[in-house]
Amino acid sequence: MELAPIQKDILIALINLQREKDRAVKGEEIAELINRNPGTVRNQMQSLKVLGLVEGVPGPKGGYKATGEAYEALSITAMDHEAQVPIFRNDEIVNGATVAEISFTTVRHPDLCHGIIKVLGNIKGFEQGDLFQIGPTPVNKLIVRGEVVGRDDTKNTLVFSINEMISLPKKPVKNYARMDIITINANATIQETARILVENGIHGAPVKDNEEIIGIVTFTDIGDAVASGKMTAKVKDIMTKELITVDSETSLYDAVKVFDKHNIGFLLVAFEGVPKGILSKKDIFHELTVY
Repeated sequence: MELAPIQKDILIALINLQREKDRAVKGEEIAELINRNPGTVRNQMQSLKVLGLVEGVPGPKGGYKATGEAYEALSITAMDHEAQVPIFRNDEIVNGATVAEISFTTVRHPDLCHGIIKVLGNIKGFEQGDLFQIGPTPVNKLIVRGEVVGRDDTKNTLVFSINEMISLPKKPVKNYARMDIITINANATIQETARILVENGIHGAPVKDNEEIIGIVTFTDIGDAVASGKMTAKVKDIMTKELITVDSETSLYDAVKVFDKHNIGFLLVAFEGVPKGILSKKDIFHELTVY
């Protein structure tokens, strides 16, 4: 059905307020949001009721609620259990808003990448030139950053130019961990340790003592030891003793957050509580490389 612009404004405002307040919405609240006369809103509500897009809720706490047909009329997918996809304007989250759809409109253009965001929530604060961020989305943890180049209040959409887009694979870390772990004996010298790392083309490795992993040693640890004059030290004396471990079913996205939180380059990956694999930042960069 083809709705008049005022009817679209009212429906969008109703859906946004209904989501935000989780209750029936008064006509006065809609009128205030769209800057219209309350009488105009009430008159339009009668037509929207006839069309089956709005239902009235009687009583002191009553008002209006949008029906499933209202979502269809606005080409919005209604969901019983929806995940929030946040949207930020100039580094500040837009409260009560979630991204409903993202469309990329110029993917074949050699220099530009534009798109359209459909938002459930109030977007009237966005202006041309504002910086925005979408996400992360729930499944692939997609984050999109860019600049607003236009706004369509009748469709509650923003037109944007993309500056940056990041996404991580859905599979857990067990799919990316290296199982053929190169280990260093706890009593190895600094020279022996450096040689093993260089020969295997790795930046660091777990340290073992009687088959038990007791730490991690990296070129950074070796550099710190050399700078401190500890040339005769054993690897067990210079290694990083704190073992940061993630379960094999941990998502790659959550693993990246652990890397960032602890400012480390390696994670041990445990299978049923036993460390059997290792994941490095290099492994993640390799996975994200486009060939």
